[in-house]
Amino acid sequence: MAQFLINARDKAGALEVRMENRPAHLDWAKAHADKVLMAGPVFGDDGETFAGSTFVVEFDSLADAKAWAAEDPYAKAGLFETVEIRPFNWLLGGGKPD
Repeated sequence: MAQFLINARDKAGALEVRMENRPAHLDWAKAHADKVLMAGPVFGDDGETFAGSTFVVEFDSLADAKAWAAEDPYAKAGLFETVEIRPFNWLLGGGKPD
């Protein structure tokens, strides 16, 4: 399986959309934990304000990764200003899969 990096950045002023959809987003991500190598929120420069989400996932193809990301409750709610999905190779770091 190939690895993909998903970087999604929130629209400005969309904190309410994020918080309203956060429980569904977390449930969705947990339900697909077998595909997720790493995931978490991204913050602004202050280290506290939500600014987006990042995932490293495993799928058979880029098309599969894109289809999966489109099902994110955050994406469906229109939270993201941008979403970048790129092939990725986890080379170093703790937790790196075999």
